[in-house]
Amino acid sequence: MPVVVVESPAKAKTINKYLGPDYTVLASYGHVRDLPPKDGSVDTEHEFDMKWEIAADSRKHVKAIADALKDDNALILATDPDREGEAISWHLEEALRNRKAIRKDTPVSRVVFNAITKTAVTEAMKNPRQVDAPLVEAYLARRALDYLVGFNLSPVLWRKLPGAKSAGRVQSVCLRLIVEREMEIEAFRPREYWSVKAILSTPRGQEYEARLTVLAGKKLDRYDISNETQADLAVQAVTSRELTVKSVEAKPTSRNPSPPFMTSTLQQEASRKFGMGARQTMSAAQRLYEAGHITYMRTDGIDMAPEAVQAARAAIKDRYGEKYVPDSPRTYKNKAKNAQEAHECIRPTEMDKDVAALKIQDADQRKLYDLIWKRTLACQMAGARLERTTVDVGSADGQVELRATGQVVLFDGFMKVYEEGRDDVVVDDDDKRLPQISEGEAAKKGTITPEQHFTQPPPRYTEATLVKKMEELGIGRPSTYASIVTTIQDRGYVRKDKNRLIAEDKGRLVTAFLENYFRRYVEYDFTAGLEEELDDVSAGDRDYKDVLARFWRDFSAAIAETSELRITEVLQKINEVLEPHLFPPTEDGSDPRACPNCGNGRLSMRTARSGGAFIGCSNYPECRYTRPFGPPDAEAEASAIPPEGKLLGEDEGDEIRIFKGRFGPYVQRGAVTEENKKPPRQSVPKEWPAEEITLEQAVRLLVLPRLIGPHPEDGVNVWANIGRYGPYLKHAESTSDRGGTNANLETIEDVWTVGMNRAVQLLAEKVASRGGRGKAATPIHELGEHPDAGGMVAIYDGKYGPYVKWEKLNATIPDTVKPEDVTMEQAVELLAERAAKAGKKAPAKKTAAKKAPAKKAAAKKAPAKKAAPKKTSDRKAG
Repeated sequence: MPVVVVESPAKAKTINKYLGPDYTVLASYGHVRDLPPKDGSVDTEHEFDMKWEIAADSRKHVKAIADALKDDNALILATDPDREGEAISWHLEEALRNRKAIRKDTPVSRVVFNAITKTAVTEAMKNPRQVDAPLVEAYLARRALDYLVGFNLSPVLWRKLPGAKSAGRVQSVCLRLIVEREMEIEAFRPREYWSVKAILSTPRGQEYEARLTVLAGKKLDRYDISNETQADLAVQAVTSRELTVKSVEAKPTSRNPSPPFMTSTLQQEASRKFGMGARQTMSAAQRLYEAGHITYMRTDGIDMAPEAVQAARAAIKDRYGEKYVPDSPRTYKNKAKNAQEAHECIRPTEMDKDVAALKIQDADQRKLYDLIWKRTLACQMAGARLERTTVDVGSADGQVELRATGQVVLFDGFMKVYEEGRDDVVVDDDDKRLPQISEGEAAKKGTITPEQHFTQPPPRYTEATLVKKMEELGIGRPSTYASIVTTIQDRGYVRKDKNRLIAEDKGRLVTAFLENYFRRYVEYDFTAGLEEELDDVSAGDRDYKDVLARFWRDFSAAIAETSELRITEVLQKINEVLEPHLFPPTEDGSDPRACPNCGNGRLSMRTARSGGAFIGCSNYPECRYTRPFGPPDAEAEASAIPPEGKLLGEDEGDEIRIFKGRFGPYVQRGAVTEENKKPPRQSVPKEWPAEEITLEQAVRLLVLPRLIGPHPEDGVNVWANIGRYGPYLKHAESTSDRGGTNANLETIEDVWTVGMNRAVQLLAEKVASRGGRGKAATPIHELGEHPDAGGMVAIYDGKYGPYVKWEKLNATIPDTVKPEDVTMEQAVELLAERAAKAGKKAPAKKTAAKKAPAKKAAAKKAPAKKAAPKKTSDRKAG
């Protein structure tokens, strides 16, 4: 009975069902071996010998397979049909041979299937082969390269660039894409332009929209109407002329469906349509594959098996009718050089089963299967037929011309099932429907509207557009896209906001460092070329050790060159590289690096211990000017609070300034001097933006705390103030008193307006809500002196119900006992239990315990009965 090994238990369960009791199907739970994360795992001195170790959590799985082989002397490796799957099979065979679990007479074979269906699995079992050596060597080369880059480059980053976490052969190139896009956006300067649109109507009263295309007899370019004045003149030119339809041109056109999914396009479309990240998409796809619903989900291929094409055509005919089936099947050819070992596209295993028929419960899997099923059917459907209509309307003198465009769907074809999403594209006028318009008829003018526009910067990448860009550049492979995009986010180099990827300070610094000191290794062409070499290895056309040797020779030299670099040198170099970005030319021609605070310091980039970056003055600590990392923001600079405080104005001869303090912004009257070391200060409420504080607001704050007056009941002062938690009242002789009663005020404005009557009411409500805290609470019932330790034991009514109190120890009275029925014995026991829970000593060391031995013998016997509660109390307290 052969032992069949697959990666996951879910896959094992499904395959075991197909193969039956004649096979033992076990899971390896993914990779069983990897390079240990320490120096020397790839020996560059001895032909890149690689030292593998079995992961701790994989040992039991390897043992289970080895144990099974004791009884079943045949091993079938059925891991995934890609480079990683081939590597897992190779690792398993090597690990089992090292354990002597595979004997000389043990047959070992490799089978692959593109879908987990009974037909695919049983057919695969009829066509076993050996582990593919070139595929394994391609994996070994890739793993060694990633190790050599990560393990040698990351320590350089740690030492030279505080806060940087890691670098990677592909991840750093991917990060560069995002950083460069961010810098393009920041360098972008919008350009204004205007357009003119008119609502026209036919003699039959049907309206349509047209845009101005010719003005003063000249065809308009995008920026020809550059301001509002020119736009108003264009509107007048249209308004003052009668318009007629000059031409109506209808052109038939067609649209064909997109090819079926491969890994990258599936990730892109799931991101566009559902906002799913690459990792989320691949996780759902993996589970669909293991359940037998779709074919293998890591592929560069877009071709489809002939039997699948026929099944798709049959499903289309059955669901939508003969007219939706093209005369001949559509064929799609792989564009990728190696096509991930010529895999098929991602498609359903059963074309006639939609998502409802499969009854998939998981939401992500349900959405993804529906997407794959629709795309697969659509790719074999007839094209859509449309009619695109262009209408030109103009004046008799030829000075003004407008154009209306639209289209009509004559036959929806594949669009009945599916249309591919778009990236960062605004739907244009071509999608509009036009009424019946005839050449030569009058075009009655309705509203004529000028519209202001500004050119837009290039959009930030989404995961979809980033994967698309990486695919275009030839960076990475389908199996790596998800992990790369996830890693740069986990490292804090990139953050995702509203599905857009934004470079963080750490990411910018790492990219600037690598571009300056390891430029070759973050070049797009170099990385893509290395991927092609790895593809050559997998095809058997190149020796993987030659690839490693050439790479390591140059890379190790680059590493060595950085060994003598000082952190100050690195930061200075990065300052120079980023200078155009961080310190762009000023409008008045002044030095953009001059410190605006002290005037003679120089601004430069600095790093914090956290790894973040900021702009600071060279005169630190005398000058503490800082600003956020990035180009200066004129508005923010104008409103920012400098280290020496921002002058708001004068009041009664004193300067009033606002400062940034350790605990937030505050306003101050006057300066700190030898005579006045603590001038009046007051915190700024969180509700008030510090940058917008006015002199009037600051003066109001500086009169606080405000004395409302003496409390009518006890004559103790009542104050209104703003504290750490907002506006409040305080009932105490002074605001510095730690005692007294505090009560919250509803709004900031109440601090200056609340009167004594309202204050007394709020304070009384506060005391009542806390069970009398703040004033001496009155007990419901006094039980008397504690029998063991002395001190009054009494019953109180608290916020959370009645409780027993002795000195500073409180014990809740159970709901089953009425407060008035509590005895001293019960109270002592409750207090002892509470003391034990709180880790305190129970009341037991008072003078009463010491006086007992001085009494007569008869007196000693009398209290003997009372000793039991005491022992119980002590025991529970302990």
